Amino acid sequence: MATPSLFSTDNLSLPESLQEAVEHGEVFTRAWVVELILDLLGYTADKDLSDVKLVEPACGGGAFLAVVASRISASCQAHQRPITDAVGAVRAFDLLDRNVEQSQALVTEKLQEEGWEPKDARRVATAWVQQGDYLLQSDAEHRADYVVGNPPYIRLEDVPDDRMAAYRRACSTMGGRADIYIGFYEVALRSLNHSGQLGFICADRWMRNQYGRRLRQLVTRDFSMDLALVMHDVDAFDEQVSAYPAITVISNKPQGAAVAVDTNRSFGAEQAGDFSDWYLASEAPAVTETSYQAARMPHWFPEEDSWPAASPARLAVLEDLTERFRLLEDTETGTRVGIGVATGADKVFLTKDKDLVEEDRLLPMAMVRDTTTGTINWDGTRLVNPWTASGDLVDLAAYPRLASYFEKHGEALRKRYVAVKQPQRWYKTIDKVDHHLTRRQKLLFPDMKLRIHPVLDEGGLYPHHNLYFIVSDVWDMRVLGGLLLSKVAEAFVEAYAVKMRGGTLRFQAQYLRKIRVPDAAAISESDQAALAEAFDKRDVEAATEAALRVYGLAELPD
Repeated sequence: MATPSLFSTDNLSLPESLQEAVEHGEVFTRAWVVELILDLLGYTADKDLSDVKLVEPACGGGAFLAVVASRISASCQAHQRPITDAVGAVRAFDLLDRNVEQSQALVTEKLQEEGWEPKDARRVATAWVQQGDYLLQSDAEHRADYVVGNPPYIRLEDVPDDRMAAYRRACSTMGGRADIYIGFYEVALRSLNHSGQLGFICADRWMRNQYGRRLRQLVTRDFSMDLALVMHDVDAFDEQVSAYPAITVISNKPQGAAVAVDTNRSFGAEQAGDFSDWYLASEAPAVTETSYQAARMPHWFPEEDSWPAASPARLAVLEDLTERFRLLEDTETGTRVGIGVATGADKVFLTKDKDLVEEDRLLPMAMVRDTTTGTINWDGTRLVNPWTASGDLVDLAAYPRLASYFEKHGEALRKRYVAVKQPQRWYKTIDKVDHHLTRRQKLLFPDMKLRIHPVLDEGGLYPHHNLYFIVSDVWDMRVLGGLLLSKVAEAFVEAYAVKMRGGTLRFQAQYLRKIRVPDAAAISESDQAALAEAFDKRDVEAATEAALRVYGLAELPD
């Protein structure tokens, strides 16, 4: 953590570029949303709130502080304590002088309205709200039982270079093109006392995109993801913004039960109160109302590379399957997911001329267009293959026709990055060819498709790089094909994959690897036959019906 003596903004004017960025990143939260977050955390007036510490990292105009002040006031009155006993109960920071002054004035006014003496109200407000950069404060200023707020929405590259460097030193999760809120999550989480809770309303993109990976890893390893409440269409802020917000509650404890929630634009203060009551009751496993749906899960998802996006009911099913079944790719079963060969120059390396070079230098290739019908219809495309069976590049002197062909296209081949990097290997493809793969049965998946589309190659073709493949030592590939044709398997990919325009999914290796499957030997003969038949007939409904039995599911919720 960087030291405050070097980077604190106390008594310093902000660089104009940072002030503009901060002002641009200010999005103020509606009072009912603040009430909801505090209720979800159990930060309520029936508790003695003077004896716990709440921190707000970026208080803005005081939307959170106004509600916090009201609750602390009610708590002090209920427990017969003076408001000055709560002078250390809150610590709020903001970079902008005007926000600090506005928040102090708002807290003072709120406490006076609650009946406290003006001098005591002012003393408390001044102690609570300080100018400072939360990301660069000392650890002692951070320790908290609760951290709440709406972190600023600022791209890290919009921050001045020296401060950006300080942020990166202070926050190890701030990798790549991270939004600055990533750092707020990290510092807040590391500040929590045992069983302390974080409650933020913030953009939810960190749960799935690349720059949030380190933060997901931190949460998965050290904390409990308790709640993800998606509010993309809810009027949660004083201004209309495209922020894809979600409320997240994360605790400093081992991972326990988790709740997933989705809302629509009719979700407001009344519905928030109803949901809070359901959430805190810890009874019903799911609830569906007009404005929201929610589901409880025994755990959150264990992987940190990406978290799924789906309806709460479907997330609950996927979490259950994640807990009960093994990953598709598994060294014990010899099941592997991979991608076909990338050449770096398809116009040179791919041909339909079977007499172009020596016969043993032409490798039959499976192309996306060969898989369209659901069965392989090979169009005759071959790879001009520079690799030997042992994985070495061929000696061109032993293949004069191949040598002549490559030299004819030598200028184009040598310009490729892979050739510039290794000039003596200028005629290699980007990827090596694994000749064992050619002979094996394998399921092929086109990269982009509206629906999952496994196609069986009985052996003899090598996949192009727009095709992903699955091979296995234990699976009957028609049975596995039926399982993967089902909507259950597709649900995994749909939850994790990048969605293209028109709803097209990317069936890339990292998403196929998310699929969970049962033990092949545990599937009954009748279900094996049903899956294989469904695969042969390309019958998605029959495949799904059999898959539901195999997975022990009554249904697959939308």
